Amino acid sequence: MAMGADRAIHVEVPDDHPPEPLGVAKLLKAVAEKEESNLVMVGKQAIDDDSGQTGQMLAGLLGWPQATQASKVEIEGETVTVTKEVDGGVDTVRARLPMVITTDLRLNEPRYASLPNIMKAKKKKIEKKTLEDYGVDARRRLKTVKVEEPPPRKGGGKVQDVDGMISKLKELGAL
Repeated sequence: MAMGADRAIHVEVPDDHPPEPLGVAKLLKAVAEKEESNLVMVGKQAIDDDSGQTGQMLAGLLGWPQATQASKVEIEGETVTVTKEVDGGVDTVRARLPMVITTDLRLNEPRYASLPNIMKAKKKKIEKKTLEDYGVDARRRLKTVKVEEPPPRKGGGKVQDVDGMISKLKELGAL
């Protein structure tokens, strides 16, 4: 709020039942519809499961176009141009609002809030809501069966020259 937001909504979920990406997307859909938003920006992936699904699911649920991994966003009227960095260059897409954008770290430079803005933010109200306030069922549909370390890799061998590499590849059946 100290960085310029006028208001905020904090949706509380039970600690023992954190929603999975589909539940978060359903919640964001309900919030976007209630707030009559025409642009939703989310991170490209979550820190807890690293799945990178919520933004895409949200766009699908809303029926809106999406742009992913944005490193640059330009809005002109009702048209949004989004650039993302890809191997060997950049990919640029354009769509009309409403739209969902997932963001990359390169989209913005971190900055610090000024002391006067921090003081102003303390006076701003954060609206507290629950999943029930939005009529969202965010029950988990997935169960983590197990998480385990990958098997250790076998050490590789060194070859002295090209002839050694060719003979090793023949030995392994790769040639």
